[in-house]
Amino acid sequence: MLKVLRNNIQLTHFALLISLLNFVLFHLPFFKYVFNHVEYSSLNGNVIISSLVILVLVANAFVFYLIFFLTGIVGKVLLMLFFIINALAVYFINTYGIIIDESMISNVFNTNTDEAVSFFSFKMVGYLILFGVVPGIYIIKAKIIIGSLKRFVTTSSLTLLFIIVMVFANSSNWLWIDKNSKHLGGLIMPWSYTVNTALYRIHIAQKNKKEILLPDATIKDNEKSVVVLVIGESARSQNFSLYGYQRNTNPLLSQTENVFHFDANSCATYTTAGVKCILEPNNSKDLYEILPNYLYRNGVEVIWRTTNWGEPPVHIKNYQRREDLMPLCKGEGCNYDGVLLSGLKEQILASKKNKVLVVLHTSISHGPTYSKKYPPRFEVFKPVCNSVELGNCSHQELINAYDNTIVYTDYLLSKVIEDLKDLKEYKSAMLFVSDHGESLGEKNLYMHGVPMSFAPKEQYKIPFIVWVSEGSKQVKPNEKLSQNNVFHSVLNFLHIQSPVYKEEMNIFK
Repeated sequence: MLKVLRNNIQLTHFALLISLLNFVLFHLPFFKYVFNHVEYSSLNGNVIISSLVILVLVANAFVFYLIFFLTGIVGKVLLMLFFIINALAVYFINTYGIIIDESMISNVFNTNTDEAVSFFSFKMVGYLILFGVVPGIYIIKAKIIIGSLKRFVTTSSLTLLFIIVMVFANSSNWLWIDKNSKHLGGLIMPWSYTVNTALYRIHIAQKNKKEILLPDATIKDNEKSVVVLVIGESARSQNFSLYGYQRNTNPLLSQTENVFHFDANSCATYTTAGVKCILEPNNSKDLYEILPNYLYRNGVEVIWRTTNWGEPPVHIKNYQRREDLMPLCKGEGCNYDGVLLSGLKEQILASKKNKVLVVLHTSISHGPTYSKKYPPRFEVFKPVCNSVELGNCSHQELINAYDNTIVYTDYLLSKVIEDLKDLKEYKSAMLFVSDHGESLGEKNLYMHGVPMSFAPKEQYKIPFIVWVSEGSKQVKPNEKLSQNNVFHSVLNFLHIQSPVYKEEMNIFK
C-alpha cells in the first residue's frame, strides 16, 4: 500500500483508491441507516447491502475518474475540496443526527457568522484534519499516469455498462430505494451536498424571478390598532407549561389575563420555510408578497426588528437589526433578544398611522448554544449543557438549558404585553408563533431540519400563543392552527379588507 502511495499510479487505480478512502471514511452513517432498515439476515437484505457497497464504490470511482481525466489539476483541487467538505458533513451527521437534503442546504446558506462560530469544537477540527486535510495532501501530491484517450473511452464505457447492469439487476429493490431515497441521498458523500446545493440554487432562482404581488387591500376604518407578531426560533410546544409541561416554564404568561394558546404545526422544520409560511396567506412553494410588504404597500406602519435571519425579502422602511437597536438599549437584555424591545413602545407611539404591525424575529431557542441565549438570572434549571457537541451532555443538562430559553421567552412575551397595555389609545394584540420545533436527543436527533415527510413531532409541533387587549377582539375556540392563520388574523385585527382574506383562517371572532 505504501509503495502504491509513493510511486506513480495509474488513473484507474487512483480513482479506485480515492473511492475506497471516500467509502471507508465517510459512509458509516449511510450503511448504518441501511442496516437499520433492511432484514440483513435475509437473502434480499444481503443483496441490497452488497449491491449498495459495490455501486457506491464503483459509481464514485467512475465519477472521480471522469473528473480527473477531463480536468487534470483542477480535478485534484476538486477532489481535495470534496474530502474536506465530506469531513465537515460527516461531523455534523454524527454529532447532530442531521440529513443533508435540500432543506439542510438552505439552513447552511442562511447561517450567519455568529451562528456558524457557535458550532466550533476541537472534535470538528479533528474530523477536518484527519478525514479532510490528510487525504487531501495525498491527492495533491499523487503522481498520476493519465493513460490514452482510447483507454479512457474503453474504461468509461465498461464501467458505465456495469453500473447500468447492477441497477437493473436490483429492479426488485427499486421500491425500497425509492421509499428511503431522502435518507440515502442525504448521507452519501459527496453527492448529498453537491446535488442538493445545485437543486437549492435552481429552486431559489426560480422562486425569486419575480415576487408575486397580492391584490390591493383597503384599510376599513381609522381606529388605532397594533399587532405585535413575535416569531419564535426553534420553540417546541411540549416544553411550554401552558401546553401541560410539568415544569413551570411560563410563570408570567400563565398569570396573565387574555392569553390563549393553541395546538399548531409548522409548515417545515427549518427557518427559511417556516418564516415564509408564517408571513404568507397560503403554504406555497412560490414566493408571494409577504405580510409586512403587503401591509406596508397598502398604508400600514410596519416595523421589523430582528436578531435572526432567513426571512424572505422584506421591503419596508423600518427594518432594524440588532446593531441598529443597540444604541437605544440599556440593561441586561441588550446582548440577548431583549434588545428587540428597546424603545419599541416609543416607536409605536411616534407613528403617524393608525394601523401598526410590529414583527419581532427572535433567535432565543436556537441551538446548539442554548445556555448562551438568556441572561444569567434566567438560568432557573441547573446544571446546563455548555457544549456545542450536544451528545456529550446528559439529556437532563440539555433539557435544562433549553427550558431556560423558554423561561426567557415567557419573560419577553410578558414584557411585550406590558408595553401594549400602556398604549391606551390602541386596540392591541400579540401573536407568538415559532418557525419550527427542536429535537433534544429524542431518537438520537438534535436541533431541526429533518424533512417533513419523516420529521419527528418535536420538530414541527409549535406554540401558537395569543394575547388581546381588553375591549378589542375575542378569540375563537380554535382547536388546531397552522402558521398560515397568522396572515388572515392580522388582516382581521387591523380591519384590512383584501381579496385574499379567508375568514375561516382568522382566529378572532
